[in-house]
Amino acid sequence: MRAALALLGRSGFYALAAWVALTLNFLLPRLMPGDPASVMLARFQGQLEAESLEALRATFGLTDAPLHVQYGEYLSHLLRGDLGTSLAYFPAPVSEVLLGGLGWTVLLAGSALVISFVLGTALGALAAWHRGGWLDRFLPPLLSLIGAFPYFWLAMVLLAGLGFQLRWAPTRHAYADGLTPGFDPAFLASVVQHAALPVATLVLASVGGWLLAMRATMISVLGDGAVTFARARGLSPRRVLWGYAARNALLPSLTGFGIALGYVLGGTLLTEIVFSYPGQGYLLLQAVRAQDHPLMMGIFLTITLAVLAANLLVDALTVLLDPRTRR
Repeated sequence: MRAALALLGRSGFYALAAWVALTLNFLLPRLMPGDPASVMLARFQGQLEAESLEALRATFGLTDAPLHVQYGEYLSHLLRGDLGTSLAYFPAPVSEVLLGGLGWTVLLAGSALVISFVLGTALGALAAWHRGGWLDRFLPPLLSLIGAFPYFWLAMVLLAGLGFQLRWAPTRHAYADGLTPGFDPAFLASVVQHAALPVATLVLASVGGWLLAMRATMISVLGDGAVTFARARGLSPRRVLWGYAARNALLPSLTGFGIALGYVLGGTLLTEIVFSYPGQGYLLLQAVRAQDHPLMMGIFLTITLAVLAANLLVDALTVLLDPRTRR
């Protein structure tokens, strides 16, 4: 019962945060000068008549109705999955354009986050277990130094060194030209090869944070009575390390998993631009170039809601795994 009440309270908080994000997504474009219809009319100057402006404004959902009426129409369109019409990919709907890039971003961000989380927490546990050893002395400062560099800088270094110089991996796009998307081995192998450098960039930039967080928590956990009792029982060092110490130290890192998704998604946008990877970042670049307000709004909305959903999922897992959080 306590777990259900705790989850209900946290769900209410995330629902409020989602409503604030939706409202900001509605207000910000309307505070900016100009509108997408004027941009399109200027782009096709000489090909479209001035009378076409009102038709274009209606296409993009821009009216002179009171703000609260526009807000109600905006919410009703969102409930139907209608995010408007893209200017950069006119006349394609924004939802259709976003779906084309969302899968690639989820692949990059999800793969990088899982790999960096598993690798960083495992290395952090080992560094704390062998405190003062070579792993503890050299790996944390090295990975912290690498993680201090911006995502796009690491992406350009890997692109220049491993891509153009050594030619160990493809340098652009999500799969080889001439392949048809599907679940055949040739296409999947090409997807893995093309994702290698972008995923490596995101992992290098984030694994150090997981290592340091896990190491700090492990050092405090190693002095707990449960670990001392496990050692006194004569359990093997491996079982004490992974079954008691690392398991108890994992909860704080798990809590930060949802927060880290926001940072990884932000880094993914820049990394995709460097590698011309057809995800949300590449779409955002095209939207900015074309002043495509509806597409920019859609990208902002999907990223915000994805981070909120990930945090809600992590909170639910924390409540289920740790009874102390139910109080």
